[in-house]
Amino acid sequence: MGVRKRQAADAIKEARKSEYFAKLHNVPSSPRKMRLVVDMIRGQEAFKALGILKFSNKEAARKVEKLLRSAIANWEQKNERKAEAGELFVKTVFVDCAPMLKRLRPAPQGRGYRIRKRSNHVTLFVDTINNDKA
Repeated sequence: MGVRKRQAADAIKEARKSEYFAKLHNVPSSPRKMRLVVDMIRGQEAFKALGILKFSNKEAARKVEKLLRSAIANWEQKNERKAEAGELFVKTVFVDCAPMLKRLRPAPQGRGYRIRKRSNHVTLFVDTINNDKA
């Protein structure tokens, strides 16, 4: 790695030390379905978001709930104390497309219809309410 790339990588690493996040890779559901769930909790207080996800009927909500718990645990580990109710909120959440599995399904008259089994990546950032105002 060259000097310029190493300096850029170190700068990114330093910026990430003050951010609290969790990532979920290769979730076997379509990004569109995952975005419906993620939009429900964006900007919410963290423990309220956990309640919303717990009582949601969608399968994607289970995965996002686990991811949010992981982000809260990351915050607690970096700050060396337990998170209190009303202290954390979901700062940013985004869903990206992941690699697609492509399959063929037999169709009439010797044709094949394409099936695309989609997957996604989810990234969730939490932050304290005090940091947001400062």
